[in-house]
Formats: sequence, C-alpha cells, structure tokens
Amino acid sequence: MTPFTYLEPATLAEALVQVAQYGDDAKVIAGGTALINFMKSQLVHPRVVIGLRRLKSMDAITGDGETKVGALTTLHTIATSSLIARTVPVLADACRHVATVRIRMMATLGGAMAYADPSLDTPPALIAADARIKTSSQRGEREIPVQQFFTGIFETVLQPDELVTEITIPPQPAGAGFSFIKFTPATHDDYSTVSVATRLTVSNGIFADARIALGAVGTTPVRAEKAEAALRGMRPDESSYRQAGEAAAAELAPLADFRGSSEYKRKMAAVYVRRALAAAAARATP
Repeated sequence: MTPFTYLEPATLAEALVQVAQYGDDAKVIAGGTALINFMKSQLVHPRVVIGLRRLKSMDAITGDGETKVGALTTLHTIATSSLIARTVPVLADACRHVATVRIRMMATLGGAMAYADPSLDTPPALIAADARIKTSSQRGEREIPVQQFFTGIFETVLQPDELVTEITIPPQPAGAGFSFIKFTPATHDDYSTVSVATRLTVSNGIFADARIALGAVGTTPVRAEKAEAALRGMRPDESSYRQAGEAAAAELAPLADFRGSSEYKRKMAAVYVRRALAAAAARATP
C-alpha cells in the first residue's frame, strides 16, 4: 500500500475544508469496505485519506414525514431499524441482502452511494423509493435524485470538494407493496448477476403506479421506465408480470463479466423482474 497522510476531522465543517484543500489528491473513508481493498490492490493511490468516523451527527435515522438517513449510518443499522422497516421496507430488505453481517456492520449508506459500484444492492432500492442524496461543500448544499446521481462505473455527479451527507426518502404511497430480490451466481454474499427493487400501488384491482429499478445490469443502476408504463392499468397477474419483465429486459444493455454474459443477464432480469413484481403485488393493499 502506498504511504499516505491520514486526517480525522472533528466536525463536518472541518472535513469540508480538508476535502476542498486536497481535492483529487484525497480519498474519503467511512466504513472502508471498498477503499481499503482498492488501496491494497494498488488501484488508487491517495496522498491523503480523510476519515469521517468522528462525525457522529451524520450517523442517525430520523423520520418526521420524510425519512432521513445520515451518510455514516451503517447498513446493519438500516437493516435492523424499526423506522426504516415501517417507512421504507425496500431499503431494509436491500441492506439485509448485502454481503455478510461483518460487512454490513462497517459499510455505510453514504459510502455506498459515493462508491457507485453498479452491482451494489442499495441504489436500486433507493431509486424505487424516489430517494434524494444531499451533498455538502463549502459552497453550500444540494439535493440530487438518486436516479440522476450515478454517471458510470464508480462515477457520480459528486464534485471533488463535496461529501455525501444525507439520504432523504419521501413518504411512500399508502398501501404500496415493495420487494427486493437478487440472483447471486455463487454464495449469497457475492455480488449480484441481477438485482431488482420494486414499489407497486394497486387501486380498483389494477396497478395505479409502479417503480422498477435494477442493479448489476449496466454501468449504473437502471430504472425500467418502459416496464413501469406497461404495468399501469394492468391487473396484478402472471401475464402482466411477465410482460413487464420482458419490457424491462428489452431496455437493458448489460455488460458481460464473469457473473454472466450480456444475454444471460438480460434473460435473468426478465425472470427476476417478474418475481419481484409478484412479491410486491402480494404485499400491496388497495
């Protein structure tokens, strides 16, 4: 590992000064589940590492209308939160699917967003829930819809002087049904070949609205908007789930890797969208 200077700011304001000062020469570390491996593999060589573990104000979950999750909140905390289970169950489900308990105890939600690996489980769940990411810098704050945050593999709209500080999830539709499922080619703690997060609302026996987001099938998480449109006005049955799955798969251009060819991932996406929709519809109430 290349030598580096380690800084540990005591406040967010101090952290923002350091991030602005060192820019591209610095890497920010929260749980470290991604960065440490990158540094050990000589994939990144930061001159400065800025540790955020002292910023306790960014490690909290609050709910007063909107649900707000501090960027340093661990995935384990989210997975076991009664508030998240009640207000954003799809996020709790996604966090429970991440790797192992050891990883979930260290990995943070803000770190996952900034890391921007398209195979991660949490971004599709947040897209399905219409979440927003708050970023902070010395220039001020801004909020970005999660769907617009990712621009490529390990790439986001985050500027060199910005930190992810909070994730906000609006109130979810009354009676909505949610699901998160994924297919892993080896062990349950492996990265996905495909993951799917859904949110469905049913009124008068037909789908009133739908959100479908997929991970591991592109350079960024993908929202299947054509599949969503195909569902609206349809009845919750196997035929509509299958049609939506096929529509979602048709939108994709997956990258081939050792977890599956492009065509295999497309076919698995159709299957898992169908299954996710069936599960979410079973949980929806009129």
